[in-house]
Amino acid sequence: MHLPKPKMVATDVDGTLIDHDERVTARTKAAVGALIADGVPFVLATGRPPRWIDPVVDGLGYAPLCVCGNGAVIYDSASDKVLAGRTLDVMTLSWIADLAERVLPGCGLAAERVGATAHDAVTPQFVSSPEYEHAWLNPDDTAVARHEVIDAPAIKMLIRLPGARSGDMLATLAPLVGDRADITYSTEHGLIELSAPGVTKASGLASVAQRLGVEHSAIIAFGDMPNDVPMLRMAGRGVAMANAHDEAIAAADEVTAANSDDGVAQILERWWV
Repeated sequence: MHLPKPKMVATDVDGTLIDHDERVTARTKAAVGALIADGVPFVLATGRPPRWIDPVVDGLGYAPLCVCGNGAVIYDSASDKVLAGRTLDVMTLSWIADLAERVLPGCGLAAERVGATAHDAVTPQFVSSPEYEHAWLNPDDTAVARHEVIDAPAIKMLIRLPGARSGDMLATLAPLVGDRADITYSTEHGLIELSAPGVTKASGLASVAQRLGVEHSAIIAFGDMPNDVPMLRMAGRGVAMANAHDEAIAAADEVTAANSDDGVAQILERWWV
């Protein structure tokens, strides 16, 4: 089957673009370099905040436009500027916090904020309550009192319940939250992530596509977890990794090899080698 060459490539980072050692392999770097040399926009679409983009840029040898925080932030890594951001307001954060603690007893709360640049020292960018236990190593946490987690607008609220499955947490909370926030997850290790209503990787990618004048049908997107599902459905061609969550595989048009086997590069090499 001959597929038209995409006019934009968008990819998730963890579990998709990078391998299990969190590295961009030589094969992947070469494939991305070839499409960039061809003038095709390459976009990272990730749950990561802007300050966690640097290692990916270093691995690629290229600084792309980035959809960060599951769609809440548009970040230009070349100029180190946050171009746009959408936040949950303080009233909503407070309401969600009370609700989560009631229906997910024992959970901890955290908030992701963003400044004008990736490492904006004016804004404490990740704050967590004393009960919050990280789902991964995070050296840049600022531990604060519970009320300080929800006292400023946030691009993302994180709710962590060690020992739980993220999908079960979402199933419990989502019907109660309704349309006051978007809820997703990028790991099954007891962590769900909440954004402002309508904020997904798809909404963020749509904003970038509009800036660059690219039709959604001309985009190819790669992902592996439920937070990638809206983007996989929105793109003209959605590609899930072999290591992907069942929901991502169901949403995709095709499945490529695992992230550890250069699955993204294997698809890109159809057009760029």
